[in-house]
Amino acid sequence: MSNDPDRLLQILRATCLSEVRSDQPDLTLRQIGIALVVYQADELQTIRGLAKHLNISKSVVTRALDRLEELELACRTTDARDLRSVLVQRTAGGAVMVERLGTVMSKEAKADATTHRTDRSST
Repeated sequence: MSNDPDRLLQILRATCLSEVRSDQPDLTLRQIGIALVVYQADELQTIRGLAKHLNISKSVVTRALDRLEELELACRTTDARDLRSVLVQRTAGGAVMVERLGTVMSKEAKADATTHRTDRSST
């Protein structure tokens, strides 16, 4: 797949449209961003760490996590080693959501690659 911005935006567009058309609850970009960091990072995330990584305030992270927890896409626990620290953990529902996004993006990228190959071969 090419790193052409127009193609990448088409993949993002198709993914967003797929989510909007589904029966899944709508998430904000912040909520999706937080979920992706939580699910794609190897280490457990803290609210403080997420705020720093995303360059947003801890209160914004907390509000986004309120919604993610409500939808059972993430959960918070207290760090046993430091009771002042809150860890953000993955859930089965969140894993399904991230996998769904990845699947849609992968299908769109493959379709785009096939279309691009066909376009090039006809010129």
